[in-house]
Amino acid sequence: MAWDGEFRRIDDCRWEIPRGSVPGMLTNAVVYASEGMLPKIREDNAPLQAANVACLPGIVGSSMAMPDIHWGYGFPIGGVAAVDAESGSISPGGIGFDINCGVRLIRTDLTAEDLSGCMDALMDALYANVPSGLGSKGLTRVGARELEEILSAGSAWAVENGYGTPSDLIATEEGGCMSDADPANVGEKARKRGLAQLGSLGSGNHFLEVDVVDEVYDEDAARAFGLREGAVTVTVHCGSRGCGHQIATDYLQEMERYVKSTGQSLPDRQLACAPLDSRLGDGYYRAMSCGANYAWANRQMITHWVRESFESVVGRPSESMGMRVVYDVAHNIAKKEHHGFEGSGIDVLVHRKGATRAFAAGRSEVPLMYRDVGQPVIIPGDMSVGTYVLKGLPGAMESTFGTACHGAGRVMSRKAAERAVTAGQIEADLAGRGIALRRGSDEGLVEEAPQAYKDVDTVVSVVCAAGLAGRVARLRPIGVVKG
Repeated sequence: MAWDGEFRRIDDCRWEIPRGSVPGMLTNAVVYASEGMLPKIREDNAPLQAANVACLPGIVGSSMAMPDIHWGYGFPIGGVAAVDAESGSISPGGIGFDINCGVRLIRTDLTAEDLSGCMDALMDALYANVPSGLGSKGLTRVGARELEEILSAGSAWAVENGYGTPSDLIATEEGGCMSDADPANVGEKARKRGLAQLGSLGSGNHFLEVDVVDEVYDEDAARAFGLREGAVTVTVHCGSRGCGHQIATDYLQEMERYVKSTGQSLPDRQLACAPLDSRLGDGYYRAMSCGANYAWANRQMITHWVRESFESVVGRPSESMGMRVVYDVAHNIAKKEHHGFEGSGIDVLVHRKGATRAFAAGRSEVPLMYRDVGQPVIIPGDMSVGTYVLKGLPGAMESTFGTACHGAGRVMSRKAAERAVTAGQIEADLAGRGIALRRGSDEGLVEEAPQAYKDVDTVVSVVCAAGLAGRVARLRPIGVVKG
């Protein structure tokens, strides 16, 4: 079903769905997009979901959607909504099933020439050392006690157990740990699903990518981030695996029962929510924080195995190759933050569902090494074109509670992708571009075909033109491991 409702032009980058377009809207919805993107955005009815989100109890400001918007569960993917931290509600549909799915960027001092003759060996090592694919299990087994610590401490647990260095934590959003996490709120089934999967990519749109810095747009910011033209980087995209999925499933079921019992009126049952100050709302927030910590520990362990893979193939310690984390961002999460709003400050919980925090220079949450520049924002495209590195700008703080897009965004369903292209065609296309590929299955590869995604240049152009983020560098893929 396509959206046939009204889009009112605000400017070249913003389109308003007026309050009243859906019964029960408490505010308007704003979609960030170019005019040329609107026909495709209408096709999957995601704007209706953005309008539905405007019905969320306690919402502050507009319901928003980034230019990578497409249909999701409850919220559209690309959806952003802030609620009052005291009187608002929290909705698992505003975070997603893959809690803290996010992206980590690792820089190196290597060039593509340094990998000449050993690229195949490197890709084989990465594919062997970083488990990927549906149901993949991590290389390290943890017990119930260790999992409890992981849910509480996140990346710090991994570093303390030899999977990285303290500097990795500094370069991770929240330092790799949501301090409000309380494992007592995580069910037994979620724990069981998490035990075997720590340190694995999983399937779907998750990937590990070896890139080269192809173009630098902002020399000062690139220098601060440690990026230089021609240097090799590694991008890791994954989340909380079955642990996070089960946390979301468990609490959605509870919240659906809660909404029904209270007679609350919502336009979509998938928007099931609970007040933040209720037992259920607070329990979900603390369990979600545990899921976020699991995801950060997961990416931290993968970082360790990426370093080991480079060491085994290149024959040098990772420190001598300059392998350090540039930044790690979450893009499926809800965060308690303080923002300026209507001339004063307000404490809010910001739901970001397929959206990335993009804090500007000066915010205390931005690591000191980047505070004069702005937070790194990592925006992957499809597997054939690579990734943009941006920096947060003041416009994001003024307009979107410090938020930008999270990627290119799908333009084609997985089923449609399967009908449109074959695995062989994708392999040939990537090979023609000089991209080495390792993947688990034909089906998983085809579902994530480059054709299934929007043009990342167009998506990034919108957030930059809107003043939410600024271009720093573009990364070109030379190797891809698909989950």
